[in-house]
Amino acid sequence: MQPPLQPETFLFKDDGTIPNSQFPLLLYRQVFTERDTLGAKWLEDKFASHHWTNSWRWGVYPFHHYHSNTHEVLGVFSGSAKLQMGGEKGKEVTVQAGDIMVIPAGVGHKCISHSDHFTVVGAYPDGMRADLKRGDKGDRPQADKNIAAVPFPKTDPLLGNNGGLITIWK
Repeated sequence: MQPPLQPETFLFKDDGTIPNSQFPLLLYRQVFTERDTLGAKWLEDKFASHHWTNSWRWGVYPFHHYHSNTHEVLGVFSGSAKLQMGGEKGKEVTVQAGDIMVIPAGVGHKCISHSDHFTVVGAYPDGMRADLKRGDKGDRPQADKNIAAVPFPKTDPLLGNNGGLITIWK
């Protein structure tokens, strides 16, 4: 029997601009082998099978932003990138095709640099539609209230009911 898949975890504190979260960001490294269009389809199907839908294919914005009304999953199916997670005081993280990140509501993310063809599939629990917050002065305290009201996901987008955020975020 194979041991349960354990993601890397990153916990970011509120920096005064980006609220971040009480829950850690989860980074699953090299958890799927399909690439390009086949990889995108695999991610969309996997996420949808665990009720993470409203998916899209694109990159990551080159400015700090977060979502106050939903968690987000990003699966890299092409290329690689250096991302700044958690705002200016957060951490630089390199991701590449085969990686999946679960980003809690409120956690800042920004693309610093990327290879040609860097592309991800993004999705949200139960098909939520994400808002886009940049850490502007007028965002809070309403963004904090929104984050506190985000429902706990029923499943992990990769592992379903068998671990991941279901056990780590409790």
